[in-house]
Amino acid sequence: MARSVRESYDEGQAAGRLRVPLAAWRWAAGSGLVPPADAGRGLWSRVVVEAADPEQLRAALRGPVSAGWAADRLTQALGEPLRCRPRVTASAVGHLVRAGLLVYLGGEVAFPDVHPDQVNTLARRRDLPALLDRHVPLGPDQAARRLGVRRTDWDQVVRLGWVAPIGSVDIDYKRHGGVTTVSLYSAEDVALLPVVRPSVDWRAVRAVPAGSRSPLAALEPVVPGRDRVLLAEVARMARVGRAAVVNWRRRHADFPAPAGGTDMHPQFDRAPVVAWLLAHDKIEVPVAMPSASLVVHGAAGRPASRFRLDDPHLDLADDAGGEDELSGWSTDAEADELAALTAGTFGASVGRLTAPGTAPLAVLGRVRVIERFRSGSGGLRLTLAWPAGLRGTAASGARGGLVRHGVAYVGPGEGCVCKRHNCGGVVPVSWCQEHGDAVGPVLEWHPAGGIRCTDLAGRLAGDAAAQA
Repeated sequence: MARSVRESYDEGQAAGRLRVPLAAWRWAAGSGLVPPADAGRGLWSRVVVEAADPEQLRAALRGPVSAGWAADRLTQALGEPLRCRPRVTASAVGHLVRAGLLVYLGGEVAFPDVHPDQVNTLARRRDLPALLDRHVPLGPDQAARRLGVRRTDWDQVVRLGWVAPIGSVDIDYKRHGGVTTVSLYSAEDVALLPVVRPSVDWRAVRAVPAGSRSPLAALEPVVPGRDRVLLAEVARMARVGRAAVVNWRRRHADFPAPAGGTDMHPQFDRAPVVAWLLAHDKIEVPVAMPSASLVVHGAAGRPASRFRLDDPHLDLADDAGGEDELSGWSTDAEADELAALTAGTFGASVGRLTAPGTAPLAVLGRVRVIERFRSGSGGLRLTLAWPAGLRGTAASGARGGLVRHGVAYVGPGEGCVCKRHNCGGVVPVSWCQEHGDAVGPVLEWHPAGGIRCTDLAGRLAGDAAAQA
């Protein structure tokens, strides 16, 4: 009796037919080394299986690696410090497999083995933080980390009804209470909280000392079905004026309909409004905290050092007698190095400060650390200060340096080829017959774009207006 010939193979049968590891066939199918299943769901025809090269499949496998290895590699790719970003866990790798971003090669479904090359490719993607937020849910401790607050503050967020679980997982703590059901939350919903709840002072919540009562404890929970916003709050979410939101309502037929209020002051359910703002690119999910970058120059002869401050707050004084202040979250190592650089009699200078909402600045000197604060969530917040009169515009280039304007005591003549600025000052060029290097003009120097520069420009503009 003739033996029947198999016409279709599942993944295990295909691997057995070719005498390769099951993981090798899975990787070949997931990476495109073999054609997609053509004989039904999860089934390949005999022609496809027999056409595969077993040696090529074995050579392509190169692994696999554990979910723990993959998690460490992706965490490394996120960079340090991981401010407002939890470490990638082995269970997160399982979610990435289910999202189709990694190929399952074996092991536990929740903690799968994966291909090292594919992990490295994923780690190099610039949108890795956004992919993690989109596909990997967070437990309560991870959600608190993602928001940058203490766990007790996160519990207040849940009590207030600002987020809802999207699932749960059972964790067996064995000797510590047995199986516990832990709620899971969307990382995107967590990251969006500072955007969609603009009335909350999130900087203050993140800076609460250990053992202190949460600022959120005094707030009342959202009444189910009554979480509504006015047009003014929608505008605050999108960082535009109220008139812009009125325009959106008029121009877009799909803008959510009012759920209450009056014709003059309509109220809208928050969730549909947030969904509309996201869909129309009026807001976006923050993938990381905003940060400031500083290039700091210490004593003469010391090389410049670069520092990063997360969630920066820059407070610029209005007069030369005041002080500017910059605060932000730092690492202990960078805070110690910055304190050492600024500890001298004359402090340090900032060659280039880039921060959200302002053009690159530089500070001529006397920069010092005036406060180090440890929050209840463990973060270290650093505050720098300097005389406002020493602040000005930074030069282009990575190292920066203060740009200065020189105002001649005798106004420039017709032969001056230097570029003139609104303050009446110039930056001399070597070939100018009046202000060149060979002439060595006597000028009143001041930081470009600083308080003195702005004051001089205002006076000139006023004089011009008076003459007109």
